[in-house]
Amino acid sequence: MLIGEVARRSGVSARMLRHYDALGLVRPTGRTGGGYREYSGEDIRRIFHVESLRSLGLSLHEVGRALDDPGFAPAKLVDDLVRQTRERIAAETALLTRLSRIDAAEPAGWEDVLHVVALLQGLGSESAGKRQRAALSSTEEVPVPVEALVEAALSETDPIVAGAIRWALTQSGDNGLALLSEGLGSPTAAVRRRAVRSVAEIPGGEATALLRGALSDSDIVVRRCAALALGPRGVADAVPTLVTMIVDGANDVDAADALRALANGPASADRGTSGDPPASADRGTYANGPASADRPASADRIATVLVDRLGRRSAGSSVRRRLTQALAEIPGTTASRALADLSRDEDRAVALTAAYVLTLRDARQGQDPASER
Repeated sequence: MLIGEVARRSGVSARMLRHYDALGLVRPTGRTGGGYREYSGEDIRRIFHVESLRSLGLSLHEVGRALDDPGFAPAKLVDDLVRQTRERIAAETALLTRLSRIDAAEPAGWEDVLHVVALLQGLGSESAGKRQRAALSSTEEVPVPVEALVEAALSETDPIVAGAIRWALTQSGDNGLALLSEGLGSPTAAVRRRAVRSVAEIPGGEATALLRGALSDSDIVVRRCAALALGPRGVADAVPTLVTMIVDGANDVDAADALRALANGPASADRGTSGDPPASADRGTYANGPASADRPASADRIATVLVDRLGRRSAGSSVRRRLTQALAEIPGTTASRALADLSRDEDRAVALTAAYVLTLRDARQGQDPASER
């Protein structure tokens, strides 16, 4: 079969067939009566073998070795090809991601493109300082796409840089909650911790709902972070986790502050930019804020949980001290009665703390008779 016919049937161009011949990769073994080179059936099979190996990413030199060297072992070469292909895919994926983010920024000109590229490079820098500067400058005229900020937030290990990135997220038009929600579903606990810290800084009902879901996370740090954020938002579901934190001595001061905020009603800042009330577990109790008529009842429920933990055998002196300090922040008659009992506690530090708090409460009540209702 002459070269033109081989090219037509094989799909390999005549030019490439001549190249194979020049390299000694596939040389036609026959001759026609007119002196033209002619490909035999075996030659054509070799052409298809060459094309098959090329489709795997082998170079022509490697193809020649594979076909001509009886001792050639494919295992290492195939392993190398797998590695190279993965690296190429990763590089192409990274390029596609970068292009998509530049497109999302809707640049008006090449100056804007260069600005976004510089910020993306800054966020991906090995220098913590450069990452921080990129995050802080991301709210300029051409901001970094929120996808890049969320990716940075979920991967950042430096606490200072992470804080700057979380701030940038709260300043962005799209706070990235949908992407942060995916982070909360990550199989890696460290990623979920970073996600919950980012969500905790975003106001509004959607963020509150994500935080409530995080209360059931398998990782204790995620649960604690969610509870600390939910207390000021008026979500009663956070109470058990907050009380356990006080018992365990884990961020107990912050947990007590969160319980105090919960007992006195959610901060108005959590109502969001639209004025919507927080997505509380108990809207009837908390939605009206500090002036709610139900606030004392809510405080009494919190105090009841604290008193229950006081009554357990595992509540040693250090635990009772922390619970006493937490009760000091809770208004209502239940907390006052518990403090009166604690003022007679066998642990002198507990008794003195309780007695001092009662003195302050009595003074405050004398000034405002409605304060303990």
